[in-house]
Amino acid sequence: MKDLRSEIGVEDFGEIVTVFLQEADEVVSRLITLTDARSIENDLHFLKGSALNLGFADLALICQSGERRAASGFTDVCTQAVVDSYQRSRSAFLGGIEAIFA
Repeated sequence: MKDLRSEIGVEDFGEIVTVFLQEADEVVSRLITLTDARSIENDLHFLKGSALNLGFADLALICQSGERRAASGFTDVCTQAVVDSYQRSRSAFLGGIEAIFA
């Protein structure tokens, strides 16, 4: 997180975080209702990439596993594990941001 912030600057970092969290919140909310493998795969791919950019390593691994399963046509991806990991990662991330900017 500190590396990304120093690369792009404090102002742009805040904007990127805001956009990421808004988009990720939408995807995570939608993910648990999806029933087709292609949509699940696409949403998990998006979350994986975003998670990697912000250092959510555990979330990225869970997304990668589900993405691969969905890419094989399976729809029984454990989306609740994605949701739980996202919520934990989001909370830890926001706590880390508060500590950095305090």
